Amino acid sequence: MQSYENLYINGQWVPSRSGERIDVINASTEQAMGTIPAGSAEDAAAAVAAARQAFDGWATTPVSERAQLLDALHRGLTGRSDELARIITGELGMPLKMSQRIQVGLPCAVLESTIKLLRDYAFEEQIGNSLIVREPVGVVACITPWNYPLHQIVAKIAPALAAGCTVVLKPSEVAPLNAFMLAELIEQAGFPTGVFNLVSGTGPVVGEALASHPEVDMVSFTGSTRAGKRVSELAAQTVKRVALELGGKSAAVILDDADLAAAVKGTLNACFLNSGQTCSAHTRMLVPQSRYEEAVALAVEAARGFSVGDPFEGQAKLGPLVSAEQRQRVRDYIQQGISEGAQLLLGGTEPPSGLERGYYLQPTVFGRVTPEMTIAREEIFGPVLSILTYRDEEDAIRIANDSIYGLAGAVWSADPERAKRVARRLRTGQVDVNGGRFNLLAPFGGYKQSGHGREFGKYGLEEFLEVKSIQL
Repeated sequence: MQSYENLYINGQWVPSRSGERIDVINASTEQAMGTIPAGSAEDAAAAVAAARQAFDGWATTPVSERAQLLDALHRGLTGRSDELARIITGELGMPLKMSQRIQVGLPCAVLESTIKLLRDYAFEEQIGNSLIVREPVGVVACITPWNYPLHQIVAKIAPALAAGCTVVLKPSEVAPLNAFMLAELIEQAGFPTGVFNLVSGTGPVVGEALASHPEVDMVSFTGSTRAGKRVSELAAQTVKRVALELGGKSAAVILDDADLAAAVKGTLNACFLNSGQTCSAHTRMLVPQSRYEEAVALAVEAARGFSVGDPFEGQAKLGPLVSAEQRQRVRDYIQQGISEGAQLLLGGTEPPSGLERGYYLQPTVFGRVTPEMTIAREEIFGPVLSILTYRDEEDAIRIANDSIYGLAGAVWSADPERAKRVARRLRTGQVDVNGGRFNLLAPFGGYKQSGHGREFGKYGLEEFLEVKSIQL
């Protein structure tokens, strides 16, 4: 058991005013692996007051000093990377080797890239007779999800702190232990009192208190579209800035000239990563009608290779889902797909053989999915792939764009120029062409109900900056 008794507010570890606790459940064993405080609205208000008091001093701290403190945090993160990976694998269920590389390695890389960007970034420029100054937006509430818990925290607090903002973090109560470890490292790095504050708890209590607080200047939220809408409603009352990274139902468009085997394999990798619990997962695979049977055979064969098992043993490609609630949600979608007439090609609602304990689910592939089916329209957040067919290129683009979401997507083609032409027509924030790699310096974010605002690189830093014109 790894339990944390206190919240981190104004440079001190203090008990929650609620006196209540939340159990953190191991996704593989279904047993409690720790407890955290269930913070209250009063705790959130105290954290905001501390961040407000610290803001002026931190905003005027020289860039070089802010970079040095972030450097110290980076050293602390890398020094505890193995411990963090094991904790996140317990909380979430991602296989340990992947957690080391993705759940911890990626946030370390994000922090490192932010430090370099900070040192090179021009906060002022001259345009005619005007001095254009970029200044920190103020007190930022960062509300983060459970699927990439440390990564999503660092993707927000690193640029926010680099910009000169002060922060109140509310991590997901489902996978929060890594956030407390991060708070310990921030304290050890020597950040000034009140610059970073941690209040754990539930969204309806702590999250809503932060989103509606008049002294919070900005909310940076990652999570479901439903919760993002609520954050926007509350934030609108004080016209605070809101950055939202929400859901997705991303389409992988496999054109008729593509290397089908490579495209199917790449789509499955992007669909099943983190047991499908990825907002940018490519969960709709669009294939030409003439190549449907070939694509199905390849998809089923590839999906069989995604072994499911104990994430600590080092053999399985997929671990459990994060919780009983999430597993039931995915099961309900699978059943709905069957009820609406989709063809279940692989998987289903039953746990894999021998894995009755833990929130395990089989990787699932549906064929003969039509665009109006629920599994083709709603975000499932599990290892479920829907295969749809299209008539021609125009039809493929129409189907891909027929969604309330616009977070990610992919295009596969033997002709790179054709692929780029189609990619430009997809109404999404990012598109991978022929398996293009993730780029930490490129902007990440969505169109439509996938949210607004961008993370990573200079685009992520500028989310936390106001622009002032000084006429000379």
